[in-house]
Amino acid sequence: MHEITNFIWSTVFKQNTPADRKPVDTIEVYIQDFDGAEAFTWGNNINVSAIYLRDYAGPMELKWEFTSLMHHEMTHVFQWNGEGKTPGALTEGIADYTILKANYYPLAFAAPGSGDKWDQGYDFTARFLEYCDGLVPDFVAKLNNMMRYTYDVSFFQDLTGKPVDQLWTEYKAKYNT
Repeated sequence: MHEITNFIWSTVFKQNTPADRKPVDTIEVYIQDFDGAEAFTWGNNINVSAIYLRDYAGPMELKWEFTSLMHHEMTHVFQWNGEGKTPGALTEGIADYTILKANYYPLAFAAPGSGDKWDQGYDFTARFLEYCDGLVPDFVAKLNNMMRYTYDVSFFQDLTGKPVDQLWTEYKAKYNT
């Protein structure tokens, strides 16, 4: 967890001082029997489905999947969400962007250029954020910082000079999708 925390702070969010970071003293992880989700985070509590983890055949696959889940869920602990104003699809996309950057994304992860809309969530939004990060270095870190107290879709234009719909159109065109 220490390595994942440092990865999120230094690589994804570029938060090098405690003043930049969300104040988190502890993270509690619970592995419990529940269906319907791989894991979910509420505040500083990460809940992982034991039922989901049981499906992994070997210890290496289980370790890889658990590490991927922890990258995703710990991102939720540390990310800013505009004090609840940021759409869930974007917060999930940022969490999946973390697993993309950490190289802990599954084979079925969305390909670049896939998806129907920028805020489709999870891996589709993660790929779009990856594209935006290619246009503006540290885009995700800057966007996360802007979402500390509020959220507005205009943040995309503030960072790139283009509205999000134009960015999405150019992203799709780049990959001919």
